[in-house]
Amino acid sequence: MSPFRLGAIAAVIALAIDQAFKLAMLGPYAMAEKGRIAVAPFLDLILVWNRGVSYGLLEQGSEAGRWLLIAIGLAGAGLFSYWLWRADRVLPALSLGLIIGGALGNVIDRIAYGAVADFFLIHIGAFEWYVFNLADVWIVAGVIGMILAWLTERPQNARKS
Repeated sequence: MSPFRLGAIAAVIALAIDQAFKLAMLGPYAMAEKGRIAVAPFLDLILVWNRGVSYGLLEQGSEAGRWLLIAIGLAGAGLFSYWLWRADRVLPALSLGLIIGGALGNVIDRIAYGAVADFFLIHIGAFEWYVFNLADVWIVAGVIGMILAWLTERPQNARKS
């Protein structure tokens, strides 16, 4: 199977899992009514609507700002899709697929709800990290994969035969 096809499949699966989880949490599980739920000593579920980007940066309170973030998300997904189309190795293709799937998952939230639904809160004692969702996990995993590909698959690191 071609790297492009693998990356495209990764994008579709990442997007589907993200959206299925969000639909379950917002619908049948009714997360909005439950408040904060301890899952593990370091992990809670909580619903937070993020109107900005990572860590709530660039918070947007207007419709114009919301649509600007949608446009940026679509442009980013388009750029990474072009990069995926040109990918000739598996690790970068899978990594790009995860980034695309995550970006589109958050774009869908902005279109459907006006903000991104975040659910996971990691904490240690009183220290709390930011709240995130599966789309964010896919994006971070994709970036890590791209870094690993760059570090291990560069021509100067390739084994000469």
